[in-house]
Amino acid sequence: MMVTFVSQCEKKALNKTRRVLDAFANRIGNRTWQTVITNEGLQAVKKLLRKTASKNTAVSCHWIRSRSRSDFLWSVGNKDKFNAEGVVPVNYTQQDNYNNYNEEDWQFLPVIDAITVFSALLHDFGKLTDLFQNKLKGKNKTQSDPLRHEWISLLFLVAIVDNKSDEEWLNAMISDEIHSNISKLKIINITNPLKNLPPVASMVAWLILTHHKLPVLKKGYKDKEINLSELFDHISPSWGYENKKEEVVFTEWFKYAELPSKSVDWQQDMKSHAIKLKNLLPKIEKIFNSQSRRPILTYARMCLMLADHYYSSQDKDLNWHSSIKLFANTDYHGKLKQQLDEHLVGVAKQAKVNIKKLPQFEAVFNKNIRVIGNKEINKKSPKNYKWQDNAVSGIKKWKRDEKVFDKNQFGFFAVNMASTGKGKTFANAKIMQSLSVNEESLRYILALGLRTLTLQTGDEYREKIKLKDDELAVLIGSKAVIELHQQKNNTGSESSTSLLGNELVFTKEFPEQGLDTVLKNAKDRQFLYAPVLTCTIDHIIQATEVMRGGRHILPTIRLMSSDLVIDEIDDFDNTDLIAIGRLIHTAGMLGRKVMISSATIPPDLAQGYFNVYQSGWDIFAKMRGKKLSVGCAWIDEFKIWVSSINDIDSYKKAHDKFIDKRITNLATQTVKRKVNIAQCSTQVSEYFEAIKQAVLEKHKHHNFADTNTSKTISI
Repeated sequence: MMVTFVSQCEKKALNKTRRVLDAFANRIGNRTWQTVITNEGLQAVKKLLRKTASKNTAVSCHWIRSRSRSDFLWSVGNKDKFNAEGVVPVNYTQQDNYNNYNEEDWQFLPVIDAITVFSALLHDFGKLTDLFQNKLKGKNKTQSDPLRHEWISLLFLVAIVDNKSDEEWLNAMISDEIHSNISKLKIINITNPLKNLPPVASMVAWLILTHHKLPVLKKGYKDKEINLSELFDHISPSWGYENKKEEVVFTEWFKYAELPSKSVDWQQDMKSHAIKLKNLLPKIEKIFNSQSRRPILTYARMCLMLADHYYSSQDKDLNWHSSIKLFANTDYHGKLKQQLDEHLVGVAKQAKVNIKKLPQFEAVFNKNIRVIGNKEINKKSPKNYKWQDNAVSGIKKWKRDEKVFDKNQFGFFAVNMASTGKGKTFANAKIMQSLSVNEESLRYILALGLRTLTLQTGDEYREKIKLKDDELAVLIGSKAVIELHQQKNNTGSESSTSLLGNELVFTKEFPEQGLDTVLKNAKDRQFLYAPVLTCTIDHIIQATEVMRGGRHILPTIRLMSSDLVIDEIDDFDNTDLIAIGRLIHTAGMLGRKVMISSATIPPDLAQGYFNVYQSGWDIFAKMRGKKLSVGCAWIDEFKIWVSSINDIDSYKKAHDKFIDKRITNLATQTVKRKVNIAQCSTQVSEYFEAIKQAVLEKHKHHNFADTNTSKTISI
């Protein structure tokens, strides 16, 4: 094939791309190359360009098909330098049509910042005990803490509050006698310290308590619906914060030589952020009594944990000078590393950095990683699959009628119940593209329950939509299943290549610094960056199901910028379905769109999932000032219905109407698959004998001979 390369690179990136392209093509202009090349050679060029890519890189590739026709194949680097056809713009406008999420939506960011940073300054305060310090120094390594350090930090906060109002105890932290005040504290109420805390103290307490693990509910509370205030009344050390093996009296082991509050740097930071909290008191009290408290604490906890993990992984700050002899951690060799006050201040600073990135976590992917120049998905579907295009048209019409083409996010919950073999997988991609702001982007998660089905879906996307390695990630978490799948498909096709593909190069300024602890390898980067992520649901459901550690952080960041499709929803059992409900609720709370897809979705399941989605979207909409109504779509091979719904009763009526119409349409079709109903006795022996005879009868009429083993097989 004959191809043309066009470079719009700037600064040092121009020379880097010139070196690569000069080795493969003839330079026919200052920024243009042309050559005849094989497909394998073209992929090699693309790979080399991506390896050297930076934020200043921008190269497009065009296939010369005839004298009057060329096709835009791909671009590497800054995609804003080209449009969807690879054309270089001659003028620019300051309006960004893709940046539909902006910091104006994040008016509560100062609240998250103040609460998170203040919590960071206290989160490891409980490491001051002699027992913990001796363990760090190599003494008493085998002895566990009677109470975890989070609980000790919490006790110090409760002692600081001392039954005062938020304004009163914050005034004490603003004074010049912070260390003197803390040194006089009496640690009491060890059993239920969270009870009767004022709003700000409650939110700070929750972040301190959960920065490593969530409290595990005691038996008897799991079946009850408890709000946060009621939960605080019951949480005690037995909820996962005490070592039950050792019966130690608190006063006997709770000893410390000094306090981290002695640090001047810590005092300065504590005072400045106590002032910020005090100034935000009216706003925080209003938030505390609203549903907005939940997402704010979710964002705050994620930023705090991310900062704690990242700063703990760093070396000691050689410029840090303190008289404090307390330490926070050790290095890989067991040697003392960061001092405790250094760690508290460092985590607070990193938490502040993370919070500033929250709008970018939500916006930057939608703006800069998008599938462009992909004409396969925009082609009209074959006659037998015309319903796919009808579904897209119906959604676009609804968007025009509801005027959701502006930058505002909108809630959307869809049910795709097209029959088996009608092309739901491809339709899902078309539908998700139509839901994007510009109706050209693809960024969503397709979650499934079965590994083999996930791999097959990845194959279908590569074949039908022509998604490349930098546009699609297929993750299942099992090397054995991947190898079997690749052996089965080892025909020299693209499906036999590595499922992870090449590592994505994100060429815009993405705030990756500080994410080292969650972006550890190529798989993690694919999980976050890939526009289309096809995975088994265990990868994304960690956003809601992880109780301890930070494995929920990366799925949560992905979910902040990615819509969600759950395919073959009826493959899951009852326990899974409850967990999926929590995931759908969280997706709504983060402002994402959700679609469930299967030929057989029970009405109760669809209505239940709409209910949890709407409750999540309701939280997001009130917090961001969006429309409370949710766009709902019912899709099958016969028709698409789209409507704005406000409550579960309206949804139930609409869903029942859709199902009645679907049953009527199905009844007019030719029956392709028939079943036999075996007559079974209530006697156990006769029951199984009837099943056995029915199986043998089916085997007689439905079997084939395996040429390799000469055995007769039926499934």
